[in-house]
Amino acid sequence: MVLLIHKAMEVIISHTVFQEFLAIFEPDSPQEMKPEEQLLAAASLLQKKEDTIANLQFEVNQLKRMLFKGRGERFVPSNLQMTLPFEDQEVITVPEPVTEKVAYERVKKKHPGRNALPEHIPVEEIILEPEGLTPDMIHIGDEITETLDYKSPVLLKRRYIRRKYAVKNPVEDATGNIVIADLPAHPLPKAIAEASLLAYLWSSKFVDHLPFYRQIEMFRRQFGWELHKATLNDWFSACCTLLQPLYECHSKQVFETDYLQIDESPIKVLEDNKPESSHQGFMWVYRHPINNLVLFDYRKGRGKSGPMERLSSFKGTIQCDGYAVYKTVAKSSNGIRLMGCMAHIRRKFFEAKNHHPQAAEYALGEIANWYAHERKYKENGLSPQEKLLRRQEDIKPGFDAFKEWVETQHKNILTKGAIGGALHYAVNQLPLIEPFFEDGRIHLDNNAIENKIRPLALGRKNFLFAGSHEGAKRIAMMYSFFASCKEADVNPYAWMTDTLNRIGNHPINKLSELLPGNFQKL
Repeated sequence: MVLLIHKAMEVIISHTVFQEFLAIFEPDSPQEMKPEEQLLAAASLLQKKEDTIANLQFEVNQLKRMLFKGRGERFVPSNLQMTLPFEDQEVITVPEPVTEKVAYERVKKKHPGRNALPEHIPVEEIILEPEGLTPDMIHIGDEITETLDYKSPVLLKRRYIRRKYAVKNPVEDATGNIVIADLPAHPLPKAIAEASLLAYLWSSKFVDHLPFYRQIEMFRRQFGWELHKATLNDWFSACCTLLQPLYECHSKQVFETDYLQIDESPIKVLEDNKPESSHQGFMWVYRHPINNLVLFDYRKGRGKSGPMERLSSFKGTIQCDGYAVYKTVAKSSNGIRLMGCMAHIRRKFFEAKNHHPQAAEYALGEIANWYAHERKYKENGLSPQEKLLRRQEDIKPGFDAFKEWVETQHKNILTKGAIGGALHYAVNQLPLIEPFFEDGRIHLDNNAIENKIRPLALGRKNFLFAGSHEGAKRIAMMYSFFASCKEADVNPYAWMTDTLNRIGNHPINKLSELLPGNFQKL
């Protein structure tokens, strides 16, 4: 379909150009243009049409990329900047880089061999005796070979037998004549599901992206047990009610900082009163980069009300993309400063690489240089204070020169194509990168929080939508907990099992002890 549209546009453009050329060179033309004027008009027309074709080609490439390819944005520098002139394009001067290029030589490492199997895996020993043994042979040693086998998980039916006792000589109307053992505490007292089963269900859905209907089929296939959808939904609702105070505690800790990363992502939600129609809701995601906490906050829309409420008392820097709502939020508060995202600036130039390769490759090369320095700082284990000093020396001069170049070219270039859009975006966003050179804790981009949204994107492909707005809020809660588990490098299933077993009897003023960051790493 895209190719057919492309061919149709080529035919239309070719016909239009031919007609306009005829109008210029028509002998009886009312314009009465001189030959040299005709040539200039024809050259101008050609340039205009070439720009139009280039813009349309860019749009087609973007559509093809969306349909058939991933979003890979790997940049490999070429020699275009040094060898190709700017033919048939608006002249954009590309200066020589002022900063030293940081290059890494990747040495191919020798393969270390097969990883040792973890010690905690149960071992089944099988002793193999050779054939043809005779009495005069003695055992001189063993050769050990280890393999891995898999046995299907076991669904265990736990039967509690509560012993009852009565006194031999009971006293009439007295308590204690009959005693019985108490049942152990359960997260859902009226449900048959233990904490470990509930943790398995929720981690399978929100970590392994298995929707409930697939889990139901799995239990039916493996264990011959019919888990009804209504029962599963009731368990999920009850668990979320149980965990709600912990979610509120978690939310409070996320905003106890002066530096936040923010992004948003859509989610389809079924309307409560219209079962056959869906609503476009949004997950607003907040990340505490210092303590590695992540919060998903569901809102019905993408407007300012959600972040305005969450950031009402926040003072500090928020890192985000160029979405206008963030500017509105920052203007409404005297204590909020915006930090841009270099990855979004880079993406615009990457998309313009085929349209205007020299300018795009110059920009991509400069940005790659800054990222190379940042990787080196990380590899060397520099503190935020040390990073700040090195950024001022290594990155700031090149950044200032690049910013000046962008501003100059944006004033001079007239095209509305991809390179024009990239320059326009960079002019607006580069001033927002300045906090990067004032605080060593601040990242160059917002990629870390975008990675936390990825499970939601994978989940959408599997469960497609949330059943209600209340259900979307519960989904936000679970993604918050499990994303924070990943940040803290803890086992999400183990954390959820432990939390469900403990939260019912845990003091409300010490709920923070149950958060993923305080859980023992396994």
